[in-house]
Parts: sequence; C-alpha cells; structure tokens
Amino acid sequence: MKVITSSGKRKSAIARATVKAGNGIVKINNKLLDFYEPKLSRLKLKEPLLLAGDLVHKVNINVNVVGGGISSQADASRLAIAKALVEYSKSGKLKEQFLNYDRNLIVADVRRKEPAKPNRHGQARAKRQKSYR
Repeated sequence: MKVITSSGKRKSAIARATVKAGNGIVKINNKLLDFYEPKLSRLKLKEPLLLAGDLVHKVNINVNVVGGGISSQADASRLAIAKALVEYSKSGKLKEQFLNYDRNLIVADVRRKEPAKPNRHGQARAKRQKSYR
C-alpha cells in the first residue's frame, strides 16, 4: 500500500497531509471535512479536491495542522493536500491544472511577519513622530 506524506506552511501554520488508498475520507485534525468550520475555510480546503476529480474517491486524506490562525491553517492544509495528491498520482497533468488554477496550491507563500523594531511598541514599520520645535 502506497502512503504519501506531504507538508505545507503558511505564516506560522504547519500542516502535514497523509494520503493513502481508501474510499474518499478527508479529515483535518481528526474532524471530517464536512464538519470543518468556518465555511470559507472548508471551501478553500475543497478546491484541490474538486480539481483532482475522481482521484479523491480512491484515497483517504488525513491532515494534521498546528500553529497560526484559522485562515493560515486552511491555506497550509490546502497546500499540503495538493502537494500530496500530485505526488500520489505522479501526474504532470494534475500539477499543471493546480498551477493554472492557483499557483499557491503547489508553491508555498513565503511571506512572514516582519520582526518588531526596538522602541516602537510592537509595530514593525510605523515611524516615531519627530518634533523639532
């Protein structure tokens, strides 16, 4: 039995997806995808599954995601699922389909929070006001 593991990152959220032969069960943190809240995150997670088509009904996908916020976790999970499906299917056509739909399905978003500067009370970029009079 072929088992594929893949990971995805977004900000500080890290998702690990495991794909193995099965009957189309998708779980995120041991919760079925149909019960995942909020709805917007659920729809975001369904995108790679809809694009993959029939392949999804032949595999079970289990995603473990930690860190970050709700939206970042959804993006990280989506990336991990898409990468795992491409690796499982070994299909260049599926990879092309994902890249044409949304590049972030295969390529991670490398943007991170800018570190806070000293004497700025937590802000990264806001400059202190100067008064010369």
